[in-house]
Amino acid sequence: MLAHRFRLAMAVQALLLLLAGTAAAAETDRHAGYYYPPLTSQEVYQARAVVMPDASSDMRLSFVTGLAYQQNNRAYPPTFVMFAKGEQFERLIIVAVGSHGFRGIFQARAMLAQMTSIARGTPIFRDNGLQDVLTFLDFARMMGFEELTISDGQTFAHRIEFK
Repeated sequence: MLAHRFRLAMAVQALLLLLAGTAAAAETDRHAGYYYPPLTSQEVYQARAVVMPDASSDMRLSFVTGLAYQQNNRAYPPTFVMFAKGEQFERLIIVAVGSHGFRGIFQARAMLAQMTSIARGTPIFRDNGLQDVLTFLDFARMMGFEELTISDGQTFAHRIEFK
């Protein structure tokens, strides 16, 4: 009888620890389950660039607002949306939309590679001879983003934390 109570107490304790961990994870990502499904994978990206001295929440917000403006002025609907969240707009979120959005992590990575091509055409990359070295992830870090979450909006969400 004592062994049964001990096992029951251990099971309850393990359940409480599991629930506490789940609650803590949910607290740290209040956007999961709203903009994208719960995280299915994550990684740490060691940026090859530092945050620019003039990086600010205004810069990050202007970046995503400018991209949204360009997307909305095209003759066709966007295949993804990009927006910034967080107290200082330090979280970059990209979610596929519509039937032509990316449908898996590999297509999402291909879209990030396309964003690298676009970033390499910017004056900050060209003027500093960085177009062959840095990526879109470095570009995001230079603007002061701390993380990027990319999702198909249905089945996966991948988080990249910048270091």
